[in-house]
Amino acid sequence: MIRNISVGIDVGSQTTRVVVGEFLKGEKNPKIIGVGESETFGLRHGYVVDPIIAAVSVRNAVGVAEKSSGIKIKRAFISVGGVSLRGEYSSGSVIISRADGEVTNLDINKALQDCEDNLNLNNKKVIQVFPISFRLDNKEVLGRLEGMCGTKLEIKTLFATYSMQHLEDLIAVLAEAGVETIDIIASPLAISQVALSEKQKIAGVGLVNIGSETVSLSVFENGLPLSIHAFSIGSSDITNDIALGLKIPLEKAESLKRGDPSLHSIEASAGRAGRTSTEENFSKKKLDEIIEARLSDIFELIENHLKKIKRSGLLPAGIVFVGGGANILGIEELSKSILKLPASLGATEVLGNSKTKLRDSSWFAALGLIISGRNNHSYSEGSFVNLFKDLKNTIKSSVRQLMP
Repeated sequence: MIRNISVGIDVGSQTTRVVVGEFLKGEKNPKIIGVGESETFGLRHGYVVDPIIAAVSVRNAVGVAEKSSGIKIKRAFISVGGVSLRGEYSSGSVIISRADGEVTNLDINKALQDCEDNLNLNNKKVIQVFPISFRLDNKEVLGRLEGMCGTKLEIKTLFATYSMQHLEDLIAVLAEAGVETIDIIASPLAISQVALSEKQKIAGVGLVNIGSETVSLSVFENGLPLSIHAFSIGSSDITNDIALGLKIPLEKAESLKRGDPSLHSIEASAGRAGRTSTEENFSKKKLDEIIEARLSDIFELIENHLKKIKRSGLLPAGIVFVGGGANILGIEELSKSILKLPASLGATEVLGNSKTKLRDSSWFAALGLIISGRNNHSYSEGSFVNLFKDLKNTIKSSVRQLMP
């Protein structure tokens, strides 16, 4: 019996995570059968700087996932993030080719190709395409286009783009680790599969992923991505600020950033040094000031981008925080005061009521990858069935196009 298994690999700047899921017949969500993680080396701000040690990081995480799942991982869906990830708009048009003016899938594909041709890629690669709006003979069309009649079709499209060089380097790293890349999916869009509801996406929502070295903002409206942007700042900047401000090791600074109670040890050591109670509490006050200052910088970047796309204060479903930096104490209240929008921490219903570390939103990208790839590919030999179906549909579309 062929098993419908999907693997997602999220190579972050700090941690590489692998999730192995199996889709059972009649079940909407996957059964998680294996996970693996390892510290990432050889990446900065989402791009590869040392492919050899980066491949070792991936190999280590994959090895753990293989052991826990009992599956030999040869192919996987891969997420991309980092500073070169962008959402870019372009428009295109095409004259309907059939004599009777009926719109076919081939016409839509030609219009989408015209959109891409009009896009200034400049050493970038298109990784995902999202048609945002359609116009047929200058009238907006909602819903399905195929079968409608007209003369000219126009499409406005959002392209998720990524640095071609960085993409090639990442795929090479996966290949060196013994993993074939099935498909590339933008990390924010993979996360949205598990962290956002359809209701949120329709109403209007901003998904903020605070990673180690980057922060990404993806905005959704009417069920579609409206904007994708990444900033060269992350939670490690907060850690560095704490280490410098309190003059403590990075490891201790990281623990304090996450709200570790070991802060008391700093105050206790201050007491042993003969400081007064007021001076002891100064460490906590200063810590809060440091964290708030850096978070304010992040929120200012987000606010400026929301103003740019004319969505400042206009997202009814508010801001949803995910990623390792989303667990900083007080992030929701500070966000509400600066962005003037509802704020919450990302959670997922994909895992049901099971208690697992995958409920930590740091895992949402890898988890979302197997959801995103669910209807496109199967890890098993069943993928050949999908390939045959795609080929069959292409032939049928071409024959239909030639019909009068």
